[in-house]
Amino acid sequence: MSAIALRRLSHHLRHFAPSTMAQYSTRLIGAPNTLEHRVYIEQNGQVVSPFHDIPLFADQNNGILNMIVEVPRWTNAKMEISKEEAFNPIKQDVKKGRLRYVRNCFPHHGYIWNYGAFPQTWEDPQQTHPETKAKGDNDPLDVCEIGEQVGYVGQVKQVKVLGIMALLDEGETDWKVIVIDVRDPLASRMNDIEDVERQLPGLIRATNEWFRIYKIPDGKPENNFAFSGEAKNKKYATEIIHECHEAWRRLISGESPAKTPSYDISIRNISIPNSPGYTRKDDPAYTGLPADSRKPPAPVDPSISKWFYIASAQV
Repeated sequence: MSAIALRRLSHHLRHFAPSTMAQYSTRLIGAPNTLEHRVYIEQNGQVVSPFHDIPLFADQNNGILNMIVEVPRWTNAKMEISKEEAFNPIKQDVKKGRLRYVRNCFPHHGYIWNYGAFPQTWEDPQQTHPETKAKGDNDPLDVCEIGEQVGYVGQVKQVKVLGIMALLDEGETDWKVIVIDVRDPLASRMNDIEDVERQLPGLIRATNEWFRIYKIPDGKPENNFAFSGEAKNKKYATEIIHECHEAWRRLISGESPAKTPSYDISIRNISIPNSPGYTRKDDPAYTGLPADSRKPPAPVDPSISKWFYIASAQV
């Protein structure tokens, strides 16, 4: 990043100084495994956007970031922050009118980490990364949290960054940041990417394999990685995070368009008064958000439990 960009980002982060006392909870709408299901994030009982309102940094001086859990480890439902809906609830992805589930590619079951996103980040689809030679995927930055605890949908975890991988997903740059929950017993021993192999041997290789093959059962080709699949270190990961945070700043401030012929992103928020998407708490768009209506999970087709044996998978 240029010196000007770094100064601008530093000023911006001071403006978005986080509250370390923030208490996050979830507001559940409808039954999991249905098209209607939504998970809103609340801060001290009030809905906030996990894309725009929750700060990227929980403790910037100590390198601790907030992460939103979208998919808990060992689950299959492809839950993700809805970029298009106001205040960006988490919902299950839909393709051709059907709920999406990730298939089990032997020997993996579901997602093999707590999978989610960093708030206040955006992979700009109009920017081509100089090293991957591919544009951003138009999503918040993806995160794989490798600690021992299984998270829950909508959980806000405090994490430390360890490294990053660059998946090339259908021609787009799709970064995967490797992190660990700061409360994990191993967190104090994990400070950079080489510590992952030392403490959790085989996990980086398994992560590479998982992303390469997970779409094959759905009839798609194997994914590729930039850097020959190498996981880059913490320093490189931190640079990418800052780049994506700056891209988000351009989005939320109106410098980058939130609506184009190819996408329509909701930038509604309650915490950034100078943003075009700033919404007062007495605005009908905010007061009209649905109340908690949680229901037991709907049944899932048993075929989701099937194991797929992929010839190219290295076990």
